[in-house]
Amino acid sequence: MPTRTPLTADTPGLRLDRFLADEIAELSRSRIKALIEAGHLTLDGAVLTDPSAKTVAGGRYELTIPDPEPATPTPEDIPLDVLFEDEHLIVIDKKAGMAVHPAAGNWTGTLVHALLHHCAGSLSGIGGVERPGIVHRIDKDTSGILVVAKSDSAHQGLAAQFADHSASRRYVAFVRGAPDPRSGRIETRLARSSGDRKKMAVVRDPDSKTGKHAVTNYLTLATYGRDPGGALGSAMAAKVECRLETGRTHQIRVHMAHIGCPLLGDPVYGRGRAQKLHQIDDGRDFRDFRRQALHAAALGFVHPVTGEALSFETPLPKDMQRLEGFLETL
Repeated sequence: MPTRTPLTADTPGLRLDRFLADEIAELSRSRIKALIEAGHLTLDGAVLTDPSAKTVAGGRYELTIPDPEPATPTPEDIPLDVLFEDEHLIVIDKKAGMAVHPAAGNWTGTLVHALLHHCAGSLSGIGGVERPGIVHRIDKDTSGILVVAKSDSAHQGLAAQFADHSASRRYVAFVRGAPDPRSGRIETRLARSSGDRKKMAVVRDPDSKTGKHAVTNYLTLATYGRDPGGALGSAMAAKVECRLETGRTHQIRVHMAHIGCPLLGDPVYGRGRAQKLHQIDDGRDFRDFRRQALHAAALGFVHPVTGEALSFETPLPKDMQRLEGFLETL
C-alpha cells in the first residue's frame, strides 16, 4: 500500500520541496519534487503540484509515497501496427495516446511494454531497462512512425544517424492561424521553461548558451477560413509540413507556437487559442479533438546493418482526417 506521511508546517514561506526534504530524510529533494509534480501532495485535502510554492503556517500537508514500480517493464500483449521488421529493427506506426516508454503516470501500456511482448526478448539493451531499443521518441499524444532497435549494432547505427541528422523526419500538423511567410526555417535554442518545468521554451537571449540548438523547416500546405479578428487575408487555421533537422523535446509544438501558430488541440502550448473554431463547429469533429494535431508522417534512414535505404510513410489517422474535413468547410 502507498505510504501516507502527514506533516504540519510551523514556519511560513519555505519552499515546499525544501520543507519536505528536511522533514523526510529518506527521500531526496528531487524525488520529493517529482512526487509533488505528479500530484501526490495535499494541503488540507487540496492537491498541490508546484514544488516552489511556499508553506503555510499551520497547514496540514500529506505526502503520498506510491509503491515502487518494477525496475524492468513486463511484456504486455498490446496490438502494434508494424510497418517493417527484421532481426535488427522494427518500424511502428504508433497510435496517439500511447507513451513510448515508462515514466511517471505511464508505468504500463507503453510502446516498450508492447515491444517486449512482440519481440520476445530481442530488443537492444543499450537504452537501459526502461527504454530497451528506443532510439528516438514522439510524444504520447502524437501519432506516427518510430523505428526501434532489436540489436545493439542497429541501435548504435540508428543513434548515429539521428545524432548527425541524416535520418529524415517529416511531420504534418494543423495549426491556429497560418505561418507568415508560408515557408521558412525556425532556428532557436530550446530549454526548460523557468515558469513551468514541464514545458519547453525558446531561449530569448541570442547570446545565451543554455538549452539545445533546434531547427525546424516548415511549409504551409493549405489554409482554411478567414480569421474575423485578424488582418485582411489571415486564415483561421493551416495545414503545415515540418521537417526536423534536430529532435528536441516538444520541438515542433514550441516552434510553431513561437511563430504565432500553435498546434490545434495542444493542451500545453496552444491553450485558449482556438475558441473561434469551437464556436463554429456544429458537429463534433473539432470539439472532440483532444490532442495536439501532430502526426509523424514519414521517416527515412539507412538500414544500419544491411546498408539499404529505407523510407516509410503513413496517412493521417482518422481523428486528424476528421479534423481536416472540418477545416475544409470553413
